[in-house]
Amino acid sequence: MVYEWRMSRTAKFTPELIESAQSILRSAKTVAEMREAQSILLPALFGLTKAQTAEAIGLSTSRVGGLQAQMRNPSPENKSTHGGRRRQRMTLEDETTFLVPWVEEAKTAGMIIVPPLHEALVKHLGKKIHHSQVYRMLARHGWRKVAPDSIHPKANEAAQEAWKKNSRKWWPTS
Repeated sequence: MVYEWRMSRTAKFTPELIESAQSILRSAKTVAEMREAQSILLPALFGLTKAQTAEAIGLSTSRVGGLQAQMRNPSPENKSTHGGRRRQRMTLEDETTFLVPWVEEAKTAGMIIVPPLHEALVKHLGKKIHHSQVYRMLARHGWRKVAPDSIHPKANEAAQEAWKKNSRKWWPTS
């Protein structure tokens, strides 16, 4: 069996990219900015591999590659691809228009009842959704679930006070 050894591609850094990284390093105010510049300068000036660069600046090799790509293409849409509502069923504007009749109805009652809203949303979307999505949608638009009172509606305050007076906690200790 014959093994063929292949070298990985060597990274190419343009003089403009190196100059940009040096200016970022000079004016860096955060560790993130410093690491971004170092991800370019260490391999370009000292010939470090991506793994060596990652070890030197305390990041993973994939993160070093991401920082290098971010430096090469600093467009705003390349800044961050993480976060956001990636699996949204409706945009925020669509949700707002969908909720308008429910909010109008809630002005008289002072509350939104979730089960009918859930049914209407399922009908509107044309597919089943979990009821927690309705609660999350309401939270996005400033509504919250009202927690029940801390006192039971059938509680007898007189009986509770009498029990407190006669409970062992209040007995004199000898």
